[in-house]
Amino acid sequence: MADDVVKIDDLLAGLDRTGPVPLYFQVSTAIEQAIRSGEIPAGARLENEIAIGQRAGLSRPTIRRAMEELVDKGLLVRRRGIGTQVVQGQVTRQVELTSLYEDLKSSQHEPSTLVLEHDTRPADPATAEALRVPVGSDIVYLRRQRSTDGVPVAVLTNYLPIEFADITTEQLQRKGLYEIMRARGVTIRVANQKIGARRAHGDEPGLLDIDKGGPVLTMERVAFDASGRAVEFGHHCYRPDMYSFQTTLVAK
Repeated sequence: MADDVVKIDDLLAGLDRTGPVPLYFQVSTAIEQAIRSGEIPAGARLENEIAIGQRAGLSRPTIRRAMEELVDKGLLVRRRGIGTQVVQGQVTRQVELTSLYEDLKSSQHEPSTLVLEHDTRPADPATAEALRVPVGSDIVYLRRQRSTDGVPVAVLTNYLPIEFADITTEQLQRKGLYEIMRARGVTIRVANQKIGARRAHGDEPGLLDIDKGGPVLTMERVAFDASGRAVEFGHHCYRPDMYSFQTTLVAK
């Protein structure tokens, strides 16, 4: 990640100040092209709007609107205490039976895991229904922070049948959950999955390095093995500037 503030004077030197194309659009286009070409690298911080406007001879509202265009496109993010920053390469996830760890690896990212909680506890009614176990029976509870290239991407909460109680924290730090389960002879064949969005709450803003109450993508999944037994219930939240889901739709 680039730590130095990037000045964009050269990018704005050729603005047409008398033509029909709005200045904010010219500014956003120039910055977008520089980001997509790699001239401005992922993680780079831009000067603040006042400084850019003063150096380029443009009004603050013009610069602000240009930046908003780029934020809306997912190319920039405003982060408290850091400023306006170029988004790291976003992970686009196919909606299929893979784990986040595997998706990051296949996207040429370097995943890392911080295990926040790892214990056994009684199954509440929702978890018991998902895993098809009696209410109050012991299940395995996992909560992890997943990062890519040092940037937090997701908070993962999983519930497993008690037979997986011998999975160690060390294993969870080094491998993805599905990889661990496959090594135990568990083959996940099908899953019910729901994707949504909500505001971050609790400790999620701190764990994901986003603003309090900021939006997060959500995914809830119940996975079943080859015999039809529920082997995982998970609900996860993701930073929307770092992550997206992709699927292919076919007409009937």
